[in-house]
Amino acid sequence: MSIKDSELILNPDGSIYHLNLKPEHIAHDIILVGDQDRVEKITKHFDTIEFSTQKREFKTQTGFYKEKRITVLSTGIGPDNIDIVLNELDALVNIDLETRKPKEEHTSLNFVRVGTSGSLQADVPVDSFVISTHGLDLNGMLHFYKINQIENPDIENAFIEFTNWNSNKARPIVINNSKELENKFDSDQVFKGLTATAGGFYGPQGRVLRLPLQDPELNNKMDTFNFKGMRITNFEMETSVIYGLSKLLGHHALSLNAIIANRATGEFSKDPKAVVEKLISYALNKIVK
Repeated sequence: MSIKDSELILNPDGSIYHLNLKPEHIAHDIILVGDQDRVEKITKHFDTIEFSTQKREFKTQTGFYKEKRITVLSTGIGPDNIDIVLNELDALVNIDLETRKPKEEHTSLNFVRVGTSGSLQADVPVDSFVISTHGLDLNGMLHFYKINQIENPDIENAFIEFTNWNSNKARPIVINNSKELENKFDSDQVFKGLTATAGGFYGPQGRVLRLPLQDPELNNKMDTFNFKGMRITNFEMETSVIYGLSKLLGHHALSLNAIIANRATGEFSKDPKAVVEKLISYALNKIVK
């Protein structure tokens, strides 16, 4: 059965609605960044750029780096944007946009997030890199999908009990990364741990300006949570949803984080741009390895 026009929305030129992309515009390996200005900070390293487009905060460039075809795409901020980006990228390779029917043969993409994040651990310093072994989803968007096959209930239950998680909030979900990509991008230059993904920047990440928090001690609880040696290393707004949707849709995903702040010590990087640039070089060279 064909997917209805209201569910799979295409632009007049046949491109997918939000991203303004056609299947031929994207590579098998896709780097996801939050900031649209970071796209060209990555593609400036490319040998050639064959395609470029932008619609709203979604900027895409595809080209070649050391003979490897790579797409770089900005997602904007937050889980809701990731829902748009991953579903539309999947549709480009796994749905025939002319017949509007899913393809019989599945195509798996590689998603690598190159982002910035704040550390929750004093021994994960500013200017370091973190590979997210898992995404700890605290925002609830993934609950709109059937997720039982991607959950880690032992870790989730331990976290809920340890933090005395408020039942009015969405149940936390823990999602594994792609071990295949982790092995490819691993080195002695990176830290590893759970990356918590919030649905906002202020209250959901424990920041207080004028509004009181439901649980002002949540960040302290997260700092000290430990499940069989597994700690929550950092806090941001995209990783768990990238991991969750990638697992559900049959893709590989890995999140690489440049630590520009340390919430435990109160430090902020003196040169965050330099840290991000180093992570970009690290990611590109691992992709072509």
